[in-house]
Amino acid sequence: MIESVAMSSVRPGGLPGVDTSQPLVMTLPARPGPEDVARLCAELAAAPPGEVVCEVGALTGADLTAVDALARLKLAASRRGHRIRFEGAGPGLRTLLHLTGLAETLGL
Repeated sequence: MIESVAMSSVRPGGLPGVDTSQPLVMTLPARPGPEDVARLCAELAAAPPGEVVCEVGALTGADLTAVDALARLKLAASRRGHRIRFEGAGPGLRTLLHLTGLAETLGL
């Protein structure tokens, strides 16, 4: 007699004892340097996959350093299974992201 075994591909919701119902909130500093981006990427790597909100309103200048920081955070989040959204982008940063073709990719 052959027994049928039911299998499920449903994964349990996160780590036991970890509340993933609230998004991880990160804040990009006014002038993000490589060490800031590395620290934020490490935070993403350490967190269980989930929703991430990155506040970018403190950025003082819309330049390619800021664009690079956002692109690196987006890539790091995607690699770890996070859904990241950027909030608080000013008009200068939005314009620069449109010019670089990254506005849609970054969700801005």
